Order: sequence, then C-alpha cells, then structure tokens
Amino acid sequence: MFAPPQEQRDEDEHLGQAMPDMTDEYRGLTAREFAAMPREGLRLELVRGEIVAMPPAFANHGVAAAHLGNFLGWYIASQELGVALAATRFELAADTVRAPDFAFIQASRVTPGAIGRDWVRVVPDLVVEVVSSGDRPRAIGAKVRMWLDAGVWLVWVVYPTRKRGVVHRSGVEPVTLGVDDQLDGADVVPGFTAQVATIFG
Repeated sequence: MFAPPQEQRDEDEHLGQAMPDMTDEYRGLTAREFAAMPREGLRLELVRGEIVAMPPAFANHGVAAAHLGNFLGWYIASQELGVALAATRFELAADTVRAPDFAFIQASRVTPGAIGRDWVRVVPDLVVEVVSSGDRPRAIGAKVRMWLDAGVWLVWVVYPTRKRGVVHRSGVEPVTLGVDDQLDGADVVPGFTAQVATIFG
C-alpha cells in the first residue's frame, strides 16, 4: 500500500484522498497525461500533478445534486444564459483537473474549443459542490479555495445531511443558508432564486 510521508498526508487532508498504490509514473502528471490514463471505474481528479480519488457519492448526495441541477439547469436553458454542466471535468491548470457536481459558464465565455473531448478548458462562473458523507471538511474548504483562486465567481457548497448551503465569493465572508433561506444566482446567474429546502426534495 502506498504510504506518503506525513507532510503529504497532511496535504491530502486538504485535497481529498490520495489514490492508493500510486507509483512514481503517476506523480507530476500533466493534464494531457492524465487524460490518457485508465480510470478503472474510479472518480479521479488531478491536483497539482497528483491523482486524487474522490469519495463515493451516497444517495442523499445524488438527490440534492439532481434537484439543484434540474432547477438551475432549466433556468439557465430557458433564459439562454450559457452552458450548464453536471459532473464535468475542468482543466484549471496544466497539472490540475477537477470535476464539480454542477457548473455554469456564461454564454459570452463559451468559445469554440472551450469544451474539449476530455474536459472543459474555460474556468466556470459558478460551481456547485454537494458534500457526501465521505468528504472531509478540510478537503471541501481546500477545493472551494482552489475554485475561487482559479477565477470562479460564485461557489455553492450544499450539505444534504445538515440541510444547509454555504455561498462563497472571493474576498467576501461565506454566507450560510438554512432551509428557509433563499439561494440566488446574484449577478452570475441573474434572476435565479430557489428556497434551500427545495434542493433536498
């Protein structure tokens, strides 16, 4: 079993769970090399050249992701605002590829070639992460920071078990919403609103 040094294990707490049995050939990967790698049924992401295995998504995760995707995806399509994508990988850097549960790209930024065969090469305007039971809090926080640092305007983190959501924007304190609060798209998805309770079905 692959056993990383302590400092790497600490970093894994922030980024997700390092892929077991990782050999040197899977270190320092580029996005292009990652695309050519066999997946073996795993949900894999690439973070600063290191392969990260995502925890399994449980039922409450799937319900929340589907409900929010339906509401938000329908609104984006009906208003012709841009492109909505579910569980799609985004290349954030030459050595980093991540896949949020839901993402939105404004129409003005959907250029020819932006959506490639393997993943999207445009940083999304909105990202939604639905937290599964196996997700570590520090890993979620690190993922949010990575999205914001990459240029994402708005990140929603949804907690199905706690039935709450947290809204993140760069340079602004996170806002926690309960089931009776309204989630809105601000200036990123203008006009969109939904009661948080509806996300959980």
